[in-house]
Amino acid sequence: MATLPENLVPYRWVAPLLALGTVLLVPWTLVLAYRLPARHTSHHWDLAWVGFDIALTAALGATGWGIAQCSSWAPSAAAVAATLLLCDAWFDNVLANGRGEQIEAGLEAALIELPLALFCVWLARHRRQAVEAVRVAFQRQQR
Repeated sequence: MATLPENLVPYRWVAPLLALGTVLLVPWTLVLAYRLPARHTSHHWDLAWVGFDIALTAALGATGWGIAQCSSWAPSAAAVAATLLLCDAWFDNVLANGRGEQIEAGLEAALIELPLALFCVWLARHRRQAVEAVRVAFQRQQR
């Protein structure tokens, strides 16, 4: 796998740039909290959610494929999938409209999205164990 030349990005600036971004996001978030309306209608609500779910599907599929292929990028795919699952749970719950949607979003988050996100975090940290478990499971099925 190709890597970027070390002189392309001066690594000593990475931490200060991220810190600056963090500091700048605090007042920006406060401005948004003040300026954004509590209610907003979107013409492409369906497209936004379908596109998000396609990205989530791709991330979960890539994670499974990466684990099955023992790929070095599998932990990154698992981290992306976990992040998208957490975002999905957050927005489903925050944007739920009415009691029925709130209950549905809460159950989906508690029973599916959050446990699956935690599993993806575990996969990202323990890829070798996951690959070994998949290998053993395939061997059992072939018997």
